[in-house]
Amino acid sequence: MTPVDDNSPTVTRVPGTYLPADISIGIVHLGLGAFHRAHQAVYIEQVLQRHGGGPWAICSANIRSNMRVVEELEHQQFSYHVAEYADQQHVTLRQINAIASAIYAGEGDNGSGHAALLDILSAATTRLVTLTVTEKGYYLIPAQQQLRLDDPAIAADIVQPQQPHTAPGLLVEALRRRRAAGIPPFTVLSCDNMPDNGKRCQMAVVQLAAQQDAGLADWIATEVAFPCSMVDRIVPAMTDASLATLRGLGCNEPAAIICEAFSQWVVEDHFPQGRPDWEVDGVQMVADVAPFEAMKLRMLNGSHSLLAYLGPLLGYATVAEAVADSQVCALLRGYMLEEAKPTLSMPADVDIDAYADQLLARFANDSLHHQLRQIAMDGSQKLPQRWLAGMQQLRHEQLPCRRTELGIAAWVMTVMQASKGLLTLNDPMQPTLLAAASEADPLLALLSVDAIFPAQLLQDQALLVRLREALTALSQPSTARTFIAQLQG
Repeated sequence: MTPVDDNSPTVTRVPGTYLPADISIGIVHLGLGAFHRAHQAVYIEQVLQRHGGGPWAICSANIRSNMRVVEELEHQQFSYHVAEYADQQHVTLRQINAIASAIYAGEGDNGSGHAALLDILSAATTRLVTLTVTEKGYYLIPAQQQLRLDDPAIAADIVQPQQPHTAPGLLVEALRRRRAAGIPPFTVLSCDNMPDNGKRCQMAVVQLAAQQDAGLADWIATEVAFPCSMVDRIVPAMTDASLATLRGLGCNEPAAIICEAFSQWVVEDHFPQGRPDWEVDGVQMVADVAPFEAMKLRMLNGSHSLLAYLGPLLGYATVAEAVADSQVCALLRGYMLEEAKPTLSMPADVDIDAYADQLLARFANDSLHHQLRQIAMDGSQKLPQRWLAGMQQLRHEQLPCRRTELGIAAWVMTVMQASKGLLTLNDPMQPTLLAAASEADPLLALLSVDAIFPAQLLQDQALLVRLREALTALSQPSTARTFIAQLQG
């Protein structure tokens, strides 16, 4: 497509495949958010296009909130577009028809949604269940990897196991039904940003099942596959401005999505009930996902979190704005290459320095308007895997991690601001964090939250001194910049 004027992007349009009305649902996805629609559904769309259909169409479900997106997809007959921006002047507008049905089984559901979801999860045709329910959707204590048995939602699923509302509860009940009916178990593929996400998903499901039926828990532990995966694509939350941008492309769909052109999926190849031939479309099917998970979590997600808490203190609202600041960009590069890289053990053909350069170029993509406040959500769940695991390794090897420490101080400052009503903290541990930040010594109180931080940090007096210095510096943008310059020096 030729641009209409100098400011109009070049648009490449990719039509979707035609799906017959009786298309077979082979995948059930929990977490019908923008990321799923812009990532996994795009890969499945390519599979269905190559085969002219097949057994891998998706039924996607929201199990906590957001009935609206389900209604929007129904109104659009489950067809929507993904606008993939390489930059402001080059966009691919891709039609997606891979989601054949959608279910709402969240707050306010009268029970019909849950019943329909359990029915499709229990169907013999369902061979794969994928999840993007975010870290908090697994109900694990981050630093301990134990199921939150005292969480009201988990407690309710223990009391009423046949009427589950959590992702682990739904999986346990569906697997119980399949076992009772003699139907082979589906494979469970977590697509959330957590190290060992498959193992953690298995942990949550088995621990919940053990509260109900020890035999069922043993069967799940031995018979159900929980492969790990690493997903990567920047998909900002949609805004009114995003929808206006789409209308400028001739796409007037409320369920459409804007994302970056880059996409990656690394999957542990363990699917006893079969799987789509994803590798044809660029999915990396590997024996061990762990190195790729660690690289992405510590370099991309760790950098994102550093931006999310530090950027607003410097006056920035989006990733691209912050990275356009040469001082911030240099800080990120230093974090990636001097603090994240030393903790990684990658295959020989992976160039970590080139990966860092690629990340900075992706962050600078100003067509995405990726809001820092979106990335800052659920920090209590993200910090252990994005920063603290690597930090512990660096400390063990007596290597400096001053930029990571700056990030922790920026997170502490953010929670302190929230405790004073200066901003809203969107976090599942909000009451605990706000109470800690309101104590006489907020730093010590927050570092004492053992669900997040390892206890030995509190014993390191030199670290506490550095964190207090960073907190003081972050109180003003000018002193923050001086502090950052000293770190870089």
